[in-house]
Amino acid sequence: MNVRIDPTWKSELDQEWKKPYFEELTEYVRGEYRNPAVTVYPPAAKIFAAFDECPFDKVKVVILGQDPYHGPGQANGLCFSVGPGVQLPPSLVNIFKEVQDDFALPEAPTDGDLSRWARQGVLLLNSTLTVEAHRPTSHQGRGWETFTDEVIMRLNNDRDNLVFILWGSYAIKKGAFIDRNRHCVITSPHPSPLSAYRGFFGSRPFSKANDYLIQHNQTPIDWK
Repeated sequence: MNVRIDPTWKSELDQEWKKPYFEELTEYVRGEYRNPAVTVYPPAAKIFAAFDECPFDKVKVVILGQDPYHGPGQANGLCFSVGPGVQLPPSLVNIFKEVQDDFALPEAPTDGDLSRWARQGVLLLNSTLTVEAHRPTSHQGRGWETFTDEVIMRLNNDRDNLVFILWGSYAIKKGAFIDRNRHCVITSPHPSPLSAYRGFFGSRPFSKANDYLIQHNQTPIDWK
C-alpha cells in the first residue's frame, strides 16, 4: 500500500503498513471520505500532517491529543491546532493562557496554527487521526489507536531524551509504557475548560520541556 507520509516516518513504520489492521483501517477511512453522506476531518491530504511537519529524526517533544476537532474548518492534522484565522477552540485558548503565564508574556498568542511548533520538533499527535463531523470519537476503535501506539513505541525505543507532554487521563494512560529513565514525561489535567483549573493552569509544561532540552544539549522550543 502506498501511504503518503514523510519518508523518515514511512521508513520507520515500514512494517506497520503491511499489517491486516492497517489495511482494514485504510479501507474504512477511504470509504468514509468517499461517502457523500458524511463529512470527515481533517482534509484527506492532512491526515498525516503531524508527521510531515515533524520528521522522525527531528522530534524533540511529543504532545498527545485524542481526536481531531470535529467542527468545520478546524482540524488541520496537528493536535490542538487550527488553521490561520480560525477561531481558537476553548482548549487551545487555555493552552495559550498557560504559554503566556509560563513565560510571563504581555499577552497570549492568538494564531492557532501550531505548525510553527511542529517545524521546531514538536510532534502534535492525535491518538485517532480522523473523525466524522460533529461526532467526536466516531473513528475510535477502528485501528488508529494501534497505529499511534506504535508511533509512540518507536519514539520511545529508537530515540533518546525526548519530552512527552500528556494532558488528561486518556493521554496519560496511552503513554504509560514510556521509559521515564530515557525520556522526560510531563503530565497534568487536560486544558479543556472542564479540567484546566484542576491543575493544568500553573503546570508550566512548556518551560519544563525547554529546561530538559537544554539540559540535554538541545535547542529549546520557541513556544511563543
